[in-house]
Amino acid sequence: MNRWLIYNSGLQPAAVNMAVDEALLESMPRWQRPVARFYGWTEPAATFGYFQQYAEVAQRTLLRPLIRRPTGGGIVPHDADWTYSLVFPKGHFWHQLAAVESYRRAHEWIQAAFLRLNVPTELAPCCKHTAPGACFEGYEKSDVLWYGRKIAGAAQRRNQLGLLIQGSVQPPPVSLTRFDWEQAMRDAAAEVWQVDWEEFSPDPTFVAHVESLTARKYSQAEYNQKR
Repeated sequence: MNRWLIYNSGLQPAAVNMAVDEALLESMPRWQRPVARFYGWTEPAATFGYFQQYAEVAQRTLLRPLIRRPTGGGIVPHDADWTYSLVFPKGHFWHQLAAVESYRRAHEWIQAAFLRLNVPTELAPCCKHTAPGACFEGYEKSDVLWYGRKIAGAAQRRNQLGLLIQGSVQPPPVSLTRFDWEQAMRDAAAEVWQVDWEEFSPDPTFVAHVESLTARKYSQAEYNQKR
């Protein structure tokens, strides 16, 4: 059975959200199963790529808090966006893909979900660069576009533990709910990859891991401002 875990973790502070995603990646050797997580934000915030300079990020957005992601990419504003993460264990076919292919595949999945909801989108054939370091002011190849406007981007981290994809969807102004989109994502995966979904329930070990990462890393200015 192609069983994947589904995790809707609800609204969380920005530091906790980043800690959960890193904990999911670090737990892949234990679970050996893909996880799709949907989540939101208790307050407006911004995340920025692991390799970005904090001082430059702080000048480019007024959103606070500013939290460094475990993945790359640029500045992403968070408030009403539909955020998700995909995590795959080492050896899974997604983990074995080149970065450009896993990026495209994630956005093809989003495109398929929107198609189920009768929302036409396309994948960007190339790039449109505007302000440096800002995720949604331009677009990269294979980003999801709605009538030429970028509505979905992502960032990745691939290592010996697995693959983490963190994505944000800025919903188009149509009559859809987040619940509609999340269900469409589940249904699209079931159809395309024959995924059999199982609800994820965090165990005490995972909860303790998240709490540790939040306290010693993502809530610390020393980490977020380290470069």
